[in-house]
Amino acid sequence: MSESSTASRPTLEAVAARAGVSRATVSRVVNGGDGVREPLVERVRRAVEELGYVPNQAARSLVTRRHDAVAVVIAEPETRVFADPFFALQLRGISKELTAHDSQLVLLLTEGRDDHARVGRYLAGGHVDGALVFSLHLDDPLPELIHGAGVPTVFGGRPGWGDGTRSAVYVDSDNRGGAREAVRHLVALGRTRIAHITGALDQTSAVDRLDGFRDVMVDADPRLIAEGDFTPAGGERAMRQLLDGCPDLDGVFAANDLMASGALRVLRERGLRVPEDVALIGFDDMLPVAEQTDPPLTTVRQDIEEMGRLMARLLLRGLAAGSAGAGSQEGLVGAPSSVVLPTTLVRRASA
Repeated sequence: MSESSTASRPTLEAVAARAGVSRATVSRVVNGGDGVREPLVERVRRAVEELGYVPNQAARSLVTRRHDAVAVVIAEPETRVFADPFFALQLRGISKELTAHDSQLVLLLTEGRDDHARVGRYLAGGHVDGALVFSLHLDDPLPELIHGAGVPTVFGGRPGWGDGTRSAVYVDSDNRGGAREAVRHLVALGRTRIAHITGALDQTSAVDRLDGFRDVMVDADPRLIAEGDFTPAGGERAMRQLLDGCPDLDGVFAANDLMASGALRVLRERGLRVPEDVALIGFDDMLPVAEQTDPPLTTVRQDIEEMGRLMARLLLRGLAAGSAGAGSQEGLVGAPSSVVLPTTLVRRASA
């Protein structure tokens, strides 16, 4: 920016002169302070609009102790985040909610242990008001780092710690119930050799979906369960393993749509028809995937964008009430309890 443009930028003093009030009054109005009579507030706001005054964020932060910025921490490498539509949908929901409240999104990704430490240092540095964290793995050090940083946090997905020493605010879907509904649908179709491709079992969503499968298939042959990793390639590997061990399987529930798409390719390679020979169901209902497979994918729908929106809403609501701690239920004063969204089976041609 040139010196002339900087010099011509409206100042707090110019607003005060235009409104006919003191500089302190303008500062209180601009920074959301109390104690200013409504007629003066209107005069200041009118002067701000007429002059095009933009508050200095650094100075405003000193007054409000707020940065109007939220860190979104995804515990996955960059290659995974930008290849999986799940993350785009969740980020879109978060971004919409933050934008509506004039708050900035700061995206932080983790490639390895060094990145975990970097994220912890950034959060501890007081750059943001709070954090939204998702795609955690069970051995992930991020929760401890975030807790130590003293940052109010909402998690996407049920955190994996079960020691009872701390609570957490989180938004999740009914993963277990959705899995049960999917497998019951396969049973209702008359399928008797039903297999499951799990997600990465160091994530609670995958464990919950596996538990839902086992709720219905109580005595399932262990060979009918193969671990994937929520990627298309993982779905392909798991599907080959299942067919090699149980070539007579007639139904498959995959723990997400991307793995289902990979499984579908392998079934086609092996000369098996879907759904005539093998009925196939996914999880997520990500339209760029589920509607473009051949045949279109029957799947369990979770509202991914709404999950992101609710995460941001819970955090902002807690921040508005005042923060007193971090990384836990206690860190969000006045915040409501965690939210678990319902799921719905969406029937298409694959099952």
